Amino acid sequence: MAGWKQRLVELGIELPAVAAPVAAYVPAVRSGAHVYTSGQLPIVAGALAATGKVGAEVSPEEAKRHARTCVLNGLAAIDALVGLDSIVQVVKVVGYVASADGFTGQPAVINGASELLGEVFGEAGVHARAAVGVSELPLGAPVEVELIVEIA
Repeated sequence: MAGWKQRLVELGIELPAVAAPVAAYVPAVRSGAHVYTSGQLPIVAGALAATGKVGAEVSPEEAKRHARTCVLNGLAAIDALVGLDSIVQVVKVVGYVASADGFTGQPAVINGASELLGEVFGEAGVHARAAVGVSELPLGAPVEVELIVEIA
């Protein structure tokens, strides 16, 4: 098991505070050797970083950056629950993209999440994934990301 918190420092990445839930749920739950995060929005300093549909109000490049932010929020939730250094493997990423009519670039948007996990966790960041286009997301967010990780 590597020192993932140290890896974040090396990459110049700071985990944000855990994003407050917007409804009746908790940010993350442990079940056995896995932690499941709730869907994480691109919340920065307590506020949604963007609203709108990808392919219309939000560019795919912007949305990719927001997917990265979602993952940082997910990692913060995991860290608060069990400690980031307990992660053995990123198992699955599920990404939702609020998509304008005709937008089909969901996989490239969710690459923002997957690429960050690769940067931080290396081989332990290789995961299964779904990238799903949806008509709307909570609060008008352009992206939402869930994580499942195995822990020691």
